[in-house]
Amino acid sequence: MKVVLQRVSEAKVTVEGQIVGAIGTGLMLLVGVGQEDTEQDLNWMADKLAGLRIFEDDGGKMNLSVEDVKGEILSVSQFTLYGDCRKGKRPNFMGAARPETAESFYDRFNERLRTRGLKVETGRFGAMMDVSLVNDGPVTLILDSKNG
Repeated sequence: MKVVLQRVSEAKVTVEGQIVGAIGTGLMLLVGVGQEDTEQDLNWMADKLAGLRIFEDDGGKMNLSVEDVKGEILSVSQFTLYGDCRKGKRPNFMGAARPETAESFYDRFNERLRTRGLKVETGRFGAMMDVSLVNDGPVTLILDSKNG
């Protein structure tokens, strides 16, 4: 499982001109599900994201998690994170999970975050989406459940 996360002051996702998910302070997640991902990957990623200390405390140090700051999450499915560009000029997406598997996995991942008390907004799986955000910091990290 791969996630690109950005600490944001606001973010939203639009499908066909309609806002389908929007948050204030929190995390914008681009979520990719791989063919070999398991429940262990899902649980590791959700727990890592919820507890990752990337928000500033009163002293200006990154010492607080999204849970600590009562932040929100905007989670957007992003199979292109599994694009392999090593050969040729067109990405190969063979490492990404099949859509029907990925959608179920993505839904369970978001639910796992919600069970931790986090507000989670989402895009629409498989749709063409316009994503906009204000990156706070900027802070951008890449997490991969296979590489810790």
